[in-house]
Amino acid sequence: MRDADELFAALAKSTFRRRFRLSAKELAYARGKGFDVILQHARDFVRDRVAPAVIANDGKQTPMRNHPVFVAQHATATCCRGCLAKWHQLPAGRELSAAEQAYVVGVIERWLRDQGAAEDAQGRLFP
Repeated sequence: MRDADELFAALAKSTFRRRFRLSAKELAYARGKGFDVILQHARDFVRDRVAPAVIANDGKQTPMRNHPVFVAQHATATCCRGCLAKWHQLPAGRELSAAEQAYVVGVIERWLRDQGAAEDAQGRLFP
């Protein structure tokens, strides 16, 4: 696993990774559902889509848009096992541990907070 500040500095240098932003629709969805629900979605997506040792459609399992977590996964290179290996030193071919899954969700959470997705409908930031 990688230091978060180092990771985000490296991601900022990637033309591909830094092009991702939440659309107005995705931001409204995040704010409407509430940040706790969005983080639960992140935990579920990580557990089901990237944590298993073998993923039949690895590299294609995460859509590029239509959910704030999907966008965050591409922006943070947590979208597939190949990206997790390259950017986060989490090797493919074995199931991610609970601690590794929590790390991945933490990276997604930081990106979502940076995008303003942790605001509620009144514009208040969640802690």
